[in-house]
Amino acid sequence: MTDRRDFLRRSVVAGVGAAAGLATSRELSGAPAVLSTRVAPTAIASANGLEAVELALGRVADGRSTLNAVVEGVNIVERDPDDMSVGYGGLPNLDGVVQLDSSVMHGPSRGAGAVACLEGVKTPSRVAVDVMRHTDHVLLVGKGAQRFAKSMGHPIENLLTERARRRWIEWRASMSDSDDYLAPEESGMPTSAALEDGGAAEAAVASELLDSHDGVRPGGTINCNVVDAKGDLSGVTTTSGLAWKVPGRVGDSPIVGAGLYVDNDVGACGSTGRGEAVIKTCGSHTVVELMRSGMSPTDACLEALRRIVAFTVEPRLTNRDGLPNFNVNYYAVSKSGEYGAAAIWSGARFAVCIDGESRREDTAYLFERAD
Repeated sequence: MTDRRDFLRRSVVAGVGAAAGLATSRELSGAPAVLSTRVAPTAIASANGLEAVELALGRVADGRSTLNAVVEGVNIVERDPDDMSVGYGGLPNLDGVVQLDSSVMHGPSRGAGAVACLEGVKTPSRVAVDVMRHTDHVLLVGKGAQRFAKSMGHPIENLLTERARRRWIEWRASMSDSDDYLAPEESGMPTSAALEDGGAAEAAVASELLDSHDGVRPGGTINCNVVDAKGDLSGVTTTSGLAWKVPGRVGDSPIVGAGLYVDNDVGACGSTGRGEAVIKTCGSHTVVELMRSGMSPTDACLEALRRIVAFTVEPRLTNRDGLPNFNVNYYAVSKSGEYGAAAIWSGARFAVCIDGESRREDTAYLFERAD
């Protein structure tokens, strides 16, 4: 019996020592669970999120939760019919139907919710929040997601704007010279560019969309992550996905660990760009785990992008130098308020707001884009 008591006592002491060692390791990693100093509240987003980060930090300053803050921030873009990459006004799928994806994560509660292939709701991020708060699930898709959204009081509306519909018709007409669809110049009808401000507005939107997918096909997303003064984090990613996609296609945005990941002990990360590449490398989770190991947000983003480069071997996805012919962007913020963003190719920007001051900054990158 004495030997048994001695064994148990030694086991308890060893356990306490192990726990102490773990705590020391967390401190050394730069990701303490509890911060001893005030964090400068910080929000980071993709370049189309300048208003989103400003609103998000305003909500945090008013005492709102970090989750409410980021969702209200991206709602600006989701409801904007002039942003053709997110929410209302987003470019449709192959059949001319707008299908939306979104995910949210709340750091303090470890909660997550997501929707994919959701039709008829302008703000899929709000439906993702409802999935997190009111179900035991993380991801709802398709018609089931729409029925759930309707049950939660979200109105079902037509999300295809006339502007997006014209873009879809022009794309469909240009797909083949041997089908029965006429291109605008053949039909005598003005193109969407000619109908808007002499084409300047449409050209600007088209350029931004193409930049987000490196000229392959229009695509776009908004990601927004925030940390408050206590070091609590939340994030959201929301999108209408790749234009003209196969109906039912799901990118990285609604997939926890791919298009978004938040660990309240470490930091938050989200992505934009080619979703398939992010999914295959568990992108945002990879960034957060690299931050846990001590990397800065920028360095963690760059390392996660190197993994995408290593995974990209298909000839259809590489240029003549064997590098990806698409772009991916990561945006990250740590529990201590350090932030950073990176892309595969140069020329990208991101939005950031610190203590109420918002601006766009140049994104770090792996490769210089040729002129």
